[in-house]
Amino acid sequence: MTARFGSILAAFVLVCAAACGRTDLSELETGEVIPPPPVSADGTQKIRIVGSSTVAPFATTVAERFGATTRYPTPIVETTGTGGGFKTFCQKIGPDRPSISDASRMITESEQALCAGNGITEITALSVGYDGIVLANARQAPLLDLTKEQVFLALAAHIPDGKGGFQPNPYKNWSEISPTLPDEPIMVLGPPPTSGTRDAFTELGMEPGALALPELVALKQADPDAFKLRTHTIRTDGAWIDLGENDTAIIQSLIKTPTAVGVLGYSFLEQNGDRVKAAHLDGVPVTFEAIASGEYGLSRSMYIYVKDQNLPLVPGLAEFVKEFVSDRAMGPDGYLLEKGLIPLPDDLREAQQEIAEHLEAKGARK
Repeated sequence: MTARFGSILAAFVLVCAAACGRTDLSELETGEVIPPPPVSADGTQKIRIVGSSTVAPFATTVAERFGATTRYPTPIVETTGTGGGFKTFCQKIGPDRPSISDASRMITESEQALCAGNGITEITALSVGYDGIVLANARQAPLLDLTKEQVFLALAAHIPDGKGGFQPNPYKNWSEISPTLPDEPIMVLGPPPTSGTRDAFTELGMEPGALALPELVALKQADPDAFKLRTHTIRTDGAWIDLGENDTAIIQSLIKTPTAVGVLGYSFLEQNGDRVKAAHLDGVPVTFEAIASGEYGLSRSMYIYVKDQNLPLVPGLAEFVKEFVSDRAMGPDGYLLEKGLIPLPDDLREAQQEIAEHLEAKGARK
């Protein structure tokens, strides 16, 4: 296990259980039909899930399968972005409130404080797999081979002016950054500031790219907060265009505008590989193996956060979590791999299954 992924294990507690099964929902043998538990007309007892657009396709797949194969109603999955998800998740305890927040980054201290301020003091985090952030363009466009330094110089709102200060980003075309890049306008379509994908992109892409420049190295040493501001502030002059939390909209725009580049999750690339392709980053092509190993430089973990205090209030919540982290769903041959999930190593997956067992026991005790 790499150190990058090994550190995740320490964040989670442990116990274990898994199930293997078919991956084709249409072929499932559901057996005897079990009547669902009572559900109010407005669906308040359904499991509500909010958060990351990257995790949403996986959560939706598990929700549909869960609704089709258990006595519980199909959970409701809402795409709000990671930040928007935590904001909603942290508002209140109750069966009509979100019980799970999907996230493409870890919860922040301020988000934990928001939860605590509203009485939500018991939250369990589970890692559900890996994803890569890709810089993609249309199939018919030239293949891009970018470095993180070039990405920073293309998208940072301010860059070094060569005189010891900073200037508004002057670059209009990719070729102005390097003659090896296309002589085309810089136009990058991506997620908004509320998105965990954008947070991860700036942290994993923009920050390391900036450190290729001596001025930014010196700034980080002298003033880490100023460094973070420089590296996380993306230009607003039209070179970067926010396209909401929907990666599908980015793909559709790339097809219509072949000179544009889109920032999106690897799972969406996998599902649309006949229409878009990914740039190489620092010489590394985007592959399943490169993301899983951490060799690809924009790899990240995905999470679900469970509101433990909703366990006795929402029928099937613990069972849904167990299904999400089961071998059947996210194991090496799980049905989520068909959606582009990069699976956890065996030991980490077993750790998440142990956490799910603890949640089930905790819910039964309440």
